Amino acid sequence: MAGSPAQAEEADNVRWVSDSLNTYVRSGPTDGYRIVGTLTSGHKVEVLRTQGDYSQVRGEDGGTVWIPSRDLQEVPGQAERLPQLEQKVTELTTQLDGIDNSWKTRVQGMQETLDSRKALIDELQAARSTLDIELSQARSELREVQAQLGEENQQVLMRYMVYGGSIAGGGLLAGLILPTMLRVRRKRSDQWV
Repeated sequence: MAGSPAQAEEADNVRWVSDSLNTYVRSGPTDGYRIVGTLTSGHKVEVLRTQGDYSQVRGEDGGTVWIPSRDLQEVPGQAERLPQLEQKVTELTTQLDGIDNSWKTRVQGMQETLDSRKALIDELQAARSTLDIELSQARSELREVQAQLGEENQQVLMRYMVYGGSIAGGGLLAGLILPTMLRVRRKRSDQWV
């Protein structure tokens, strides 16, 4: 438990040498101290303390030196970030390929559905065309049948009129001739008597 705060404090003090090519380090916190070496870009260091424009840092080898604070950054250098970024790019490319394959599968499925629906629509349109032709034929036949029925109705009416006229004419004739004939017979009968 006692080590945890120290580790947290140590993690907060972690810095990396900036991405400039080389940074001179000194034996003290000002430009007046002698240069004791260089740290290369992306080198990981731990900040021990800061004084003025310089920070005392401990390198990975355990030695302490002073470096200008402006040459420190809070993110790892490009050399250290590059493998992480490449790994991230690989992961994202894999995900993108998966998404792309998923979309291709979905689009293919949608295309198949669309094709089957289009085929069904074409089939229904063909069936509709056939039904339209049959309906047209049925209407034509209906008109012919109605025309025949109309002619037959006219013929039946004509027959009824002829029969009715014949009966009426016969009745009229009988109504005119019979009384006259009966009178003539009566007269003849009257003459013999």
